[in-house]
Amino acid sequence: MAGAAAAVALQPIRTRNEHARFAPSWESLAGGWTAPDWFRDAKFGIWAHWGPQCVPEAGDWYARLMYLQGHPLYEHHRAHYGHPADTGFVDVIGRWKAEVWDPDALVAFYKENGARYFVALANHHDNFDCYASSHHGWNSLRVGPRRDVIGGWARAARRAGLRFGVSNHSAHAWHWYQTAYGYDPVGPRKGERYDAFRLRPADGRGRWWQGLDPQDLYGGPAMVAPDGIGSVAAMNAWHDAHDGQWLETVPPGHAAFAARWLARCTDLTDRYDPDLLYFDDTGLPLGPYGLQATAHFYNRNLARRGRLEAVVTGKQLTGPQRGAIVEDVERGFSDRLRAEAWQTDTCLGDWHYNRARFERHDYVPARTVIQRLADTVAKNGNLLLSVPVRGDGTIDADERRIVADIGAWLRRNGEAIYGSRPWRRFGEGPTNPAAGMMNEGAAKPFTSADIRFTTRAGALYAIVLDTPPDGRVRIASLGRDEAGPVERVELVGGGPLAFRQEPVALVVEGVDAATAGAVVLKVQGGTVN
Repeated sequence: MAGAAAAVALQPIRTRNEHARFAPSWESLAGGWTAPDWFRDAKFGIWAHWGPQCVPEAGDWYARLMYLQGHPLYEHHRAHYGHPADTGFVDVIGRWKAEVWDPDALVAFYKENGARYFVALANHHDNFDCYASSHHGWNSLRVGPRRDVIGGWARAARRAGLRFGVSNHSAHAWHWYQTAYGYDPVGPRKGERYDAFRLRPADGRGRWWQGLDPQDLYGGPAMVAPDGIGSVAAMNAWHDAHDGQWLETVPPGHAAFAARWLARCTDLTDRYDPDLLYFDDTGLPLGPYGLQATAHFYNRNLARRGRLEAVVTGKQLTGPQRGAIVEDVERGFSDRLRAEAWQTDTCLGDWHYNRARFERHDYVPARTVIQRLADTVAKNGNLLLSVPVRGDGTIDADERRIVADIGAWLRRNGEAIYGSRPWRRFGEGPTNPAAGMMNEGAAKPFTSADIRFTTRAGALYAIVLDTPPDGRVRIASLGRDEAGPVERVELVGGGPLAFRQEPVALVVEGVDAATAGAVVLKVQGGTVN
């Protein structure tokens, strides 16, 4: 498959910079890019992972899973909208109205509570563009809310003085959406194909999507389940083995999909001039097409700003690739201090809004987010936090409270986070989560013996990841034999603290046991800096 992708002829995209620095190769990208200071200083961003899949308020991957008989989202769809042979995801898009969306108010709230950059979802695997797309009719100005969602977010972020990013997930649509061409393997409508299999442009006559081709949305029948699958388990197994794989290649025999993806992506970055482009892909999307999209973005960013300030993120990078883009570790950790800047992204709940999380009050608490932020920053990373948005454009009361609690901590302790750089070691203590993506659920809770270090403006910060029950903190890394004499210790947001420095540890007394969440100590003197 890699050979087929490499054989596709690409037409170079012209930029206003006739002497473009970057060519579409990993070697060229790595040869002239470094992570910009704005990104390394920002540390904490908030993400609006918001699109039509948030309308059902039922959680992640609705547009795929609603087509799998037996899945809870299939049952949800049957109960609320009808059978997917009659009412498909195209009809869910028509219900997305964003009735009370106020991007300025939301972004201002996020800035007030500590965000230094803001990222908005431009499209997901559902293949719907949330912007004024010149190359894809299924976009938020043409249907759904009939508003330029990315444009609204971009203006709000810039008015608030935040760096702005977009996330692009649509390279996977060609295989991810193939369930929409399937059917119920059992039951009264057994064998009747779902809406994507039958819908054509003529079916939109007189409807809200008149003039559009549903096949452009659903991606076309690339991996259609064969007739005659006789059980739910067998249907699930078929999809898992075929379209359920995470494929980064150009669709076989369908290079037009990749070419259109490239046109849509460059249109997105040209039109909105983001600072950050997040790809939900291993490496870069669609082989040479992702390389060309990244080179184009870098060249345009350089031409517009006079210096390169662009950030592109990808996942599970190889060593050389980490010199070309930022590695993103989705819902996971690093177990070491990295030489290169990196990012983890996580969410307060499901990526797409799930009302059940609010009703159960089981979002990730502020305390856990703060601990995660400190662990990440100490290892030279950034944390991008998704705050799920309801279909109407609002966030709920629990989310608002959690974000406000994070903001209160950052207002007190932000000097240890923003603009900081790692120390010679990331920290100490019994808890160091394993490296890898999608493993945050297996991580053990941090304790008051877990300490993370950052440096800034000649000071060392020791972030104690839980409040010590007896008010005493022992830091082995700051013993006199290793760190030299410490001259002063203070509680950030408080005042000086009593301490004694033993040969093998610094012992700090009187740490306020009432401090919520992680406690930050500012240490000066000796060779700690």
